[in-house]
Amino acid sequence: MEKLALFGGPKVRTRPFEKHNRYGEAELKELEEALEQGTLFYWQGTKVKRFQSELAALLGQKYCTATTSGTASIHTALGAIELGIGDEVITSPVTDIGTVVGILYQNAIPVFADLDLRTYAMDPASIERCISERTKAIVVVHLGGNPADMDAIMEIAGRHNLYVIEDCAQAWLAQHQGRYVGTMGHIGAFSLNEFKHISTGDGGAVVTNDDDLGVRARAFVDKNYDRIAGTREPASLAPNYRMTELQGAVAVAQLRKLKDVCRRRTEVGDAITARIETLPGILPPKVTPAGRHVYWHYMLRVDEAALGAGRDTFAKALEAEGIPATAGYIPTCIYEYPIFTEKRAYPNSPFPFDSAEFGCNVEYHRGLCPQAEEVLASCVVLPCSEFFTAEDIDDIATAFEKVATTFREHPEPARA
Repeated sequence: MEKLALFGGPKVRTRPFEKHNRYGEAELKELEEALEQGTLFYWQGTKVKRFQSELAALLGQKYCTATTSGTASIHTALGAIELGIGDEVITSPVTDIGTVVGILYQNAIPVFADLDLRTYAMDPASIERCISERTKAIVVVHLGGNPADMDAIMEIAGRHNLYVIEDCAQAWLAQHQGRYVGTMGHIGAFSLNEFKHISTGDGGAVVTNDDDLGVRARAFVDKNYDRIAGTREPASLAPNYRMTELQGAVAVAQLRKLKDVCRRRTEVGDAITARIETLPGILPPKVTPAGRHVYWHYMLRVDEAALGAGRDTFAKALEAEGIPATAGYIPTCIYEYPIFTEKRAYPNSPFPFDSAEFGCNVEYHRGLCPQAEEVLASCVVLPCSEFFTAEDIDDIATAFEKVATTFREHPEPARA
């Protein structure tokens, strides 16, 4: 085995991974048509409506409402279920803060369920332990493109009469038991952020088969106006999350590429797993039975004792071999962010975390979700792209083989 590049040996890969432009003639054509309409307002134009119609058809849903972001999508879903002050919502502690922003905007309380150590999905048993008389909903995060165990989660939700919102921001067209994520809960929320499988720069969508939720979601993104009835007298507070025709035009073009993008990412991620899953100390992501992972990124864990090296050293060694690798994902579970530990959702009040009126005094601290914390302490993240070639995959796997085998034979001194 050659000496590791980290210690002066030759690199596995000496050239950078190619960067590709996901936008092109198709997007330009749709944008030109949008501008020629003479309006960029979603209600008067055709592009947003077309995107909504085509995404609903693709996912087999009756309703689709476009939004301005993935964060807005989750907030819209929460608004549609009429989440209120003091309600509790169970969700994942390893996610983007956008997953919980809408919960706090509705003055409700986020409650965090622990994760499975290998799928990084919310553990159904932990979800059930989190349920209280205040619980109204579960926001299921399909982290990194890996579907959660929706059968178990829906069974729990059904017994406790809870809404289930699926956060599909990182999981376009991921599947569980042959069904797309976003279609198994009561409402699905998607992101069109620049870094997602398809993009409009920022944007999102909410889908549902429920008539009441579909109508309320459509109104919630538009200040609770009812444009079909022609009334502008909102019954309750709601934001303005309207997608513009420019975003809608790009979304229409991007949506045509979605199946190929997700298919290729699945192929790439599964191929990496097949090459590295037997290496010492390497714990690739596991997928639920009959599930389909779409690899927004490729996140794995390392067993430092079995590997013979620390997680951070392992990531540095991969990077030295020419493979972009990051030690860790987000710095901590989100319940350790100051917004929670210091109860400062608002600058001048601890509400809604501490409320005499509703008998709330919620405390967030390290140790709430030990398995989630272990995931973050032991994970390594690689980019995954539909543009990766067979040679790219081989270089990634070869670097893993070189680094893992070397450390197994020659452990770091502190771990020898």
